[in-house]
Amino acid sequence: MEHSTSTPAYGLWSLVIINSLVFIIFAFSFAKPQSPRDWRSFGAFSGFLVALFTEMYGYPLTIYLLSGWLGTRFPGVDFLSHDAGHLLEVMFGWRANPHFGPFHMLSFVFIGGGFWLLSAAWAVLYANQKRGTLATTGAYARVRHPQYIGFVSVMFGFLLQWPTILTLAMFPILCFMYVRLAINEEKDAQRVFGAGWESYAARTPRWIPRFGTAPASGVQG
Repeated sequence: MEHSTSTPAYGLWSLVIINSLVFIIFAFSFAKPQSPRDWRSFGAFSGFLVALFTEMYGYPLTIYLLSGWLGTRFPGVDFLSHDAGHLLEVMFGWRANPHFGPFHMLSFVFIGGGFWLLSAAWAVLYANQKRGTLATTGAYARVRHPQYIGFVSVMFGFLLQWPTILTLAMFPILCFMYVRLAINEEKDAQRVFGAGWESYAARTPRWIPRFGTAPASGVQG
């Protein structure tokens, strides 16, 4: 399998900065962190994006660290070309343009779906925060933490598109962090909304959406 041997597509730090800012600002427009806990969550997500784009356009640390194994396993591939950075396409033998490869296309589903979920969840959450009520409609009628699921979906999509050692290491840590944040938020919601929260939590899954029945209207705290 051969890839383009054009000029190496790294050292493009302006693209690192532009792409990082675009996605961070886009995510910020939906997440709108307010509490210190929100900012920690958003900061970790932002760090993941910066690490990703640094390797995508700046310095391909993963490719350098794995260069010996990659060169032996996939002879003839120019791993300093941008196309070869799509390692899953390379490793599974996709011979055409990697931007149309199966992993790259699937990544769009997770990234696009994650940002859509962030947007849909924020609209519901913001309206309820203004009223001082419990968010139980829209995405919150199906699952208790749609925004965190959205963040994880976006990160997973990027891992499919451009896996790196650093982001692969960060991903489970961030998932664990979101689980802890979700549990702490649930404790806060229980203190504030009491029986309303307990009724909502009893019928609404924490992470895996339930699609079999129509969502209940929910109790507003």
